[in-house]
Amino acid sequence: MSLQEEINTMSRVIMTDSYPMSIGELTNIYKEGDMDLHPEFQRIFRWDIKQKSNLIESILLGIPIPPIFVYQTKEGVWDVIDGLQRLSTIFEFMGILKDDGEDGEVVTVPASKLIKTKFLPSLNNKMWENEDVELSLDEAQRRFIKRAKLDIKIIEKSSDSNAKYELFQRLNTGGTHLSPQEIRNCLLVMINKNLYNMIKELSDYKSFTDCLPLSDNNIEQQNDMELIVRFIVARHSDLEALNRDDNIHEYLTERITQIAQENTIDLELEKAAFIQTFDYLNELLGDEVFKKYYENKGRYEGAVLISSYEAIVLGVSKNLEDLKAKNNEEVIDMIKALYSNSIYVDSTKRGARPLGRFKNLSKLSLEYFKV
Repeated sequence: MSLQEEINTMSRVIMTDSYPMSIGELTNIYKEGDMDLHPEFQRIFRWDIKQKSNLIESILLGIPIPPIFVYQTKEGVWDVIDGLQRLSTIFEFMGILKDDGEDGEVVTVPASKLIKTKFLPSLNNKMWENEDVELSLDEAQRRFIKRAKLDIKIIEKSSDSNAKYELFQRLNTGGTHLSPQEIRNCLLVMINKNLYNMIKELSDYKSFTDCLPLSDNNIEQQNDMELIVRFIVARHSDLEALNRDDNIHEYLTERITQIAQENTIDLELEKAAFIQTFDYLNELLGDEVFKKYYENKGRYEGAVLISSYEAIVLGVSKNLEDLKAKNNEEVIDMIKALYSNSIYVDSTKRGARPLGRFKNLSKLSLEYFKV
């Protein structure tokens, strides 16, 4: 097709509408249950009080706020895919934001108390409404906020079913503070919440965390969950057909999204395979299992290596029963010898593309641990 034909085709696939709506109207839509803010997203996108105060300042000063993007479901509910933290901040400040409590019941999030801002230092300690007038916005200020308008961009229900996921990715990549796995988490929540919940649960599994002593920063960036995604993707990818050489994060996102949409994986079996694999690896070597073994020093050294992870977990998970039948020391010797394997050495050379490494080491792992 020509460029114009492609433009015309895709314009029909993604149907959009746009119009301004007052914050008061949006609060009514939210309170009536016609807007889904995804509590899981709120935890990922959590703003600090300075960011929240700056947003309220902008509204009071009439400074334009970026558009809110929503997807209109078949039931007519607005699924917020960009602008969630802006809306959450407004609703929290007004004292109407809902969240899932520890016991699973829906609870109201405590209303925010603002801090001083650059242009409005008197916002310090202000709340939406308080018995102490010194701590409260006055009626005129509350009315002004409720009448302030936000630009709403609607992806209509007649659009392609993947439109909201594609839009979410595009709006939240490039110049964003979100890590690739944080983006994936949000996509998984929208597509297959059961798969997301399983990955989240496994990220806290003791044998897994014992084998992977990650830093607080790594965990904050959801790198522990990314490692579980790599485990699942490696187990459910056609490695022979993986002939692309683009960004590893794009491939992981694309493949786990496909897996989530297809919804054909038995999650209980996948969970069991993960648990059994990491119980076994933890028993073998604990927190040294993904560290490089230096034969000349006779010990494991350094940080956890993603290349070690890729070269070990897939083959072990697929050959677990046969490996368990062997003496533990034999398997440990196999892991030690892995680092001198020519495929491992070639795949981990400086300049090697991460996706090519993922493919090569995953294929090596399948063959290497086949007993």
